[in-house]
Parts: sequence; structure tokens; C-alpha cells
Amino acid sequence: MKVIVEADGGSRGNPGPAGYGAVVRDHRTGETLAERKGFVGVATNNVAEYQGLIAGLRAAGEVGAEVVEVRMDSKLVVEQMSGRWKIKHPSMQPLAREARQLADGFDRVAYEWIPRERNRQADRLANEAMDDAKQDQQDKQPQQAEGAKQPHWSGAVGEPTRLILLRHGQTRLSVERRYSGRGDHPLTELGLEQASRAAQRLSTVEDIAAIVSSPLQRATQTAQKLADAVGLDVVTHQGLIETDFGAWEGLTFAEAARQDPDVHRRWLGDTSVKPPNGESFDEVHARVRKARTDLIAKYGGKTLVVVSHVTPIKTLLRQALDVGPQFLFRMHLDLTGVSIAEFYPDGHASVKLVNDTSHLG
Repeated sequence: MKVIVEADGGSRGNPGPAGYGAVVRDHRTGETLAERKGFVGVATNNVAEYQGLIAGLRAAGEVGAEVVEVRMDSKLVVEQMSGRWKIKHPSMQPLAREARQLADGFDRVAYEWIPRERNRQADRLANEAMDDAKQDQQDKQPQQAEGAKQPHWSGAVGEPTRLILLRHGQTRLSVERRYSGRGDHPLTELGLEQASRAAQRLSTVEDIAAIVSSPLQRATQTAQKLADAVGLDVVTHQGLIETDFGAWEGLTFAEAARQDPDVHRRWLGDTSVKPPNGESFDEVHARVRKARTDLIAKYGGKTLVVVSHVTPIKTLLRQALDVGPQFLFRMHLDLTGVSIAEFYPDGHASVKLVNDTSHLG
């Protein structure tokens, strides 16, 4: 199946409030198969354009496309995705990688620049997203005047979605310091005790709306301890699963380095590099971003406990801080360490706690 993706993005201020729009059409009939729009927060035109492309490619995959013809009025995005221009700006590099990963899922993707007047539907959707966000903010103003939460010190407006991030407890592989990705290993006795202590601590948090976990049992066992304490069910989300370490699963750092020295060395500094038959950190970044979007869409403005693994939790913290990929290599997270990130509806975010293990003391 061949489709056309028309994508656009805009920013009122550049940088300023930004939104994107995307349309998927049947290549033969021109029929609209899907529309997507979204508010990005405070961003530049180029960032919004890339978000539109990502949304369009994702929608094309959802309708079963095999061949995609992308049409955009952004010369920069078209030339960069075609490989003719370098991507120098750090804010666009992870977005371009995410778009390429999505594009790799099709048999073929081609990029074409079109004038703005031929991109009206995507442009309309982008403007609708910005208008909707502006209206939402205006609707909240009377409530703020009556004593509701005032804007965050950074300028963030609205009620944030609060993610309490909890790493799972100890497993046999964590004791032996082995790569533990998709292998489904249970908690040790100490791991169960760690989970119980974390549950006791978090059970005092008010208004937990949901407990969302990676589907792997070391995470669900940890989550269940809290669920039992507060009377909630555990909901799983595939996007919160640990990195697929491929051929390195179950190996120590030294064993993986000896087995694939060149790949391992590059993997330690380049988030686009995959372990053999595994998953890159860029791919993890893309699926965790989608998981975060799913959770905010379902539980926006509420408090969630997210029980997961090292890489997804680091990735959520990285996204909240809006920092580069080196963050992944410099942040340490302990077993059952607790972190807190808040994501605001206007695109702002804040990190309130990182790797607290006081409950283990």
C-alpha cells in the first residue's frame, strides 16, 4: 500500500507556542486516511516540523502503509531527511533519528518539498493544535484567579502529570552485574524486601491514580507490592520494557566487550548503535516518548507510579530535563530508587527527585 504523508509545523514566536499537523492520503485516490495534530509546547518552527513528520510516519504505519511519499513545505527537514544536509542543531538530532527509525519500518520512503499553498490541510491542523492549547490556557485563567495553582516559576501553566518513577528490586542478574533486558527474571528474596520497603514508603502518597508497570515480572512483582498496599490494580505498558540487549543479554560488561569489542565501544558513546540483534537507546527513546504520551493522554493531570527499568526511567528523566543523550551514560539509578518528573500540558516539565533510596536505610 502506498500513501502520501503531508506534514507541517509552526511556532508563534520561533521559539514560542508550537504545534504540528499531519495528513495521510491514499496515493491513488487522494482520500484522507488519517489526520494527526498536537501541541508541542515552546519550541521552534523546525522542531515542530519534525514532530509533524514523526506523527505522519507513525500514522502511515498505523494504516498499514508499505511505501510512503512525504511532502512538506520545510526545505530544511526534506533536505536533512534526504541526507543532503547535515543535522547540526542538537534539539533536532534526536527527532531526526526518531523519524529515521520510523521510516526504516517501511519498504521505501521518499521526501519532496512542496510550496505552502499545497500543504494547507497539515498547516490547518498545526494551527488548530496551537489554537486549542491557547484556548485551554485561557479557560484556566478564571480558576487561577480564584485561587487555583498559579503558573510554575518557570512559566509552566496547568496541572502537571506527576510520574513517580520506581526502578524494580534486585534479581539474580543484577547481583551478578549482567545485562538484563528482555530476559524475564524474578526478584530475589532481597528484591522482594526492597519492593516491600518501597511500597511502604510510596503508600503514603496521596491520590495515586494508577500504577503502571513494565510487563516483565521483576517490575510487576515490584509494582504489585505497592498495588496491594494501596488497593489498586497493576496496569502494564509494553513501552516501559527494558532495552533489548540482544546478543549481550546475560553477559557481564567485560564479556560483552570481549565478544564484540568494536560495537561495544561505539555503543558506549553513540545512542544510535545497537547491540547485535538488539535495540539502540534511540529506539528506546522513541518508544518511551510514545508511552509517556499514552499515559498523559489517559491520566493527564494526575499522579502515577511508573515501575520500570534503568533505561526507560533515565529516558523519562532525560525528556523532562530536555537534555542530550550523554545524560544516559552519566546517571546512576539504584534498585528501587525513586525519582519524580512532572510534565505540564503546555510542554514544560520539571524533575523533583532523582534516585532516592532512603526507604532502604
